[in-house]
Amino acid sequence: MNKEQFWTLIEKAREPVSDTRDGSDIADRASALLARRSAQEITAAQQTLWDLMTDSYQNPLWAAAYVVNGGCSDDGFDYFRGWLIAQGRTTFERVLATPDALAELPHVRAAAAEGIDLDCEDMLSIAWNAHQKATGQELPADAFTIRYPDLDRAWDFNFDDREEMARRLPALTALYSY
Repeated sequence: MNKEQFWTLIEKAREPVSDTRDGSDIADRASALLARRSAQEITAAQQTLWDLMTDSYQNPLWAAAYVVNGGCSDDGFDYFRGWLIAQGRTTFERVLATPDALAELPHVRAAAAEGIDLDCEDMLSIAWNAHQKATGQELPADAFTIRYPDLDRAWDFNFDDREEMARRLPALTALYSY
């Protein structure tokens, strides 16, 4: 399963979900759709998912997740990116290009008003769950490789520095009264 096929799967999973804000229903639906495919396709989907996680391993996005979720650990950043993948390809690519664009998304604006974190750990296990359902076995341990790139040194600063965050992510920090 390549990225194009993966994004098609995510879009199909999103179609029947009325509230896409938290992503869990999308992850459940994506896993169910994926379970209908061959074990080989499911394993390939796992690699594609982690390729997207690698693509999104960027300091500017981590800083944005830090603002949105009131802090962001390593695991928290993974779960935030799971939520971002659940939002679909268009949103994912837009936010990767300009993390401050998160402030324009209705789900983010609603989450800011309600004080809700944006994360979806469930998205990270869609292939694992699908493989288990389809084969009765765990996903092979070598089902994917991940090599995170080096983070951008220009963003190597304390994310608690409110002035610097406001300079780099003005719309998002304004939305969150950061």
